[in-house]
This record gives sequence, C-alpha cells and structure tokens, in this order.
Amino acid sequence: MSRMNAFQAVDQYARLGLRTDVETASPHRLILMLLEGALDKLRLAHMAMEHGRVADKGANISWAISIIDGLRASLDIERGGNLATNLDRLYDYMTRTLVTANLDNDLAKVDEVRGLLEEIRAGWKGIEPQVDGAVPRASSNEIGPNAVATS
Repeated sequence: MSRMNAFQAVDQYARLGLRTDVETASPHRLILMLLEGALDKLRLAHMAMEHGRVADKGANISWAISIIDGLRASLDIERGGNLATNLDRLYDYMTRTLVTANLDNDLAKVDEVRGLLEEIRAGWKGIEPQVDGAVPRASSNEIGPNAVATS
C-alpha cells in the first residue's frame, strides 16, 4: 500500500468511526461532539495564524463559525428559557468575534472564543452523568428510527 493510500485508508476509517459515533450518540453527546469539533477547528486556526497560513486560518475559522451556528440553531428558546436566550446571545457574540479575528488576524480573539467554548463544554460535560441516565439510546444491534432504548 502506498503512503497516500495508507493515509486515505486511515482517513476513511476515522470518518466511519465518526459516522458511527454520530448515528448512535445521544442528543447530549452530539452537542458535546459539536463543541469539541469547534474547539478543534479553533485550535487549528490558532496554529495556522501563528504560521502565517492564511487559507488554513480562514477555512478553520469558517468551519468553527458553522459549527457554532449549528449549536445556535439547535437551541429551543421557548423551552430553554433564559439559559437558551443567553446561549443564543453568546453564540452570536462568538460568531461576530471570530469574523473580526479572521479579518484582523487576532489570536487573542480566537483564544477568547476558545475559552468561552471550553466553559460551555465543561458545563455540558458536567451534566453528562445525569443526562446519560435519563436519555434513552438505541442499542448497537438495533438500527433505525424505531429502535428501542436499552439503557
């Protein structure tokens, strides 16, 4: 197997693993995965900025903004009350801050948003034990929308 084919095989395997994780994850776990994805993209954007890789910086910041927009779109303002409203405002602030960070090549702004996302992730991770006991999940051998919860 050539070096390029080996990398492609590893990439395919990683994508399959991610797809499986997404298909079997609870709603709580999906949000956690999105938060981790946004943090990863901001880490990559930070490194790209440090090394003057403008295209990589822009692509990673754009990806992070897309993830944050997805998190924002998932909020249920009516049922979530003040918490959802505050998260909506915070996600909006993060998006605007990242746009400015990208335009101004401002590492501090990228790091500020990373810090905010880390705090949200820590809080989300902190409620995991309560949520895991309350959110039904389909067993690994049952596939589809009619799968019965086993936890």
